[in-house]
Amino acid sequence: MLTGPRDDDGLVRDDVEPNERFLPSPVDAGQKRLPIDMDYVQRVMLELLTIPSPSGRTDHVMQLIGGELRDLGLDFEVTRRGALIAELPSRSPGADRTVVVHADTIGCMVSQLKDNGRLAIVPVGTHSARFAEGARVTIFSDDVTGDYWHTGTILPIKASGHRFGDEVDEQGVGWDHVEVRVDEVVHSRADLERRGIQVGDFVAIDAQPVVTTSGFVNSRHLDDKAGVAAALGAFKAIIDHGVEVPVTAHLLVTIAEEVGLGASHGLDADVAELVSIDTSVVAPGQASSEQCVNIAMQDSTGPFDYHLTRHLIDLCRVHEVPHRRDVYKYYRSDAASALEAGANTRAALIGFGIDGSHGNERTHLDGIRSTAELVALYLQTDLTFRSWDRRPTGDLSDFPSLAVQPADGESAR
Repeated sequence: MLTGPRDDDGLVRDDVEPNERFLPSPVDAGQKRLPIDMDYVQRVMLELLTIPSPSGRTDHVMQLIGGELRDLGLDFEVTRRGALIAELPSRSPGADRTVVVHADTIGCMVSQLKDNGRLAIVPVGTHSARFAEGARVTIFSDDVTGDYWHTGTILPIKASGHRFGDEVDEQGVGWDHVEVRVDEVVHSRADLERRGIQVGDFVAIDAQPVVTTSGFVNSRHLDDKAGVAAALGAFKAIIDHGVEVPVTAHLLVTIAEEVGLGASHGLDADVAELVSIDTSVVAPGQASSEQCVNIAMQDSTGPFDYHLTRHLIDLCRVHEVPHRRDVYKYYRSDAASALEAGANTRAALIGFGIDGSHGNERTHLDGIRSTAELVALYLQTDLTFRSWDRRPTGDLSDFPSLAVQPADGESAR
């Protein structure tokens, strides 16, 4: 894109140098594409995947994440509701930035104790019962003093081909057509109650992660536990290499993204930029890939910040980080909830590609690495517009975007 002052015809003038004050912060001013400790990232990801954390029941997984932050030497605090905010400080006071990930996952909840000793369930978060069929689950009761958890399997109500024949394939798809078979000797509602199971108990879908020799990661709940691991890997790279960041960076780990609340709390008033790390949609008609970082231009809530998004793209381009751009039709992230809650911040979304999202998910270690590399590069840059973005408001004459998104003459083209 040609930038700079324009003449009366809307053409860029070649006799006047662009005013540096109005140009985005440089992406080639000494930033380095840092190596990511993928052994660390993979270990953290697999540990996160072993801990059930459906939205509404995330305390355990936050303890693990807090432990990792302590080991990295990052100070952090926990909000009243249980979200976690860590800080990577800079010497510059004032405006800061936030990288946001979420530790909660999709799951289920008991809606009825059935007379046949099985459980009716409803989803926690948005996902199809089609992909829940056959899943191994853990049922958590409220009484943690005894045997407070039980295992089971989500099955179609007509699960036996030897009994129902073609009816197995003819039954509908939906949460009313599945039930949980509990791994206990239970044949009635009373049997379930005697084992402490109640309506409202959480039913966590087991992740069952597998990393293949070719680098693919197959697991449920890579959304967004692979993102948490990538973020921790990026912050670790900055710390390990002794990089002094120019802008104070927070890592916000939210606990209710899957139910739409996400980063609706936990952001301070000085946050000028927010980058959400989440899954990217790998499917027919999408440009995203499992083997690179993907940068969202728009999701179901609308376009992301023009300047911050292109700042991230330029970082990838200049530093040769594999990347793709994409648009997502049925998608929202922590960024949406932050903006809807009134955050006065630029917002962008990046992610590792996921095939089979909210189902039998798969990504690749290369995509997780590229995501972490981009975050580590981003943390080394100044704010998108280093002077303008440090204040929540300013004068129109100081507004810098005309140098990058020129208005003069656009209406004539």
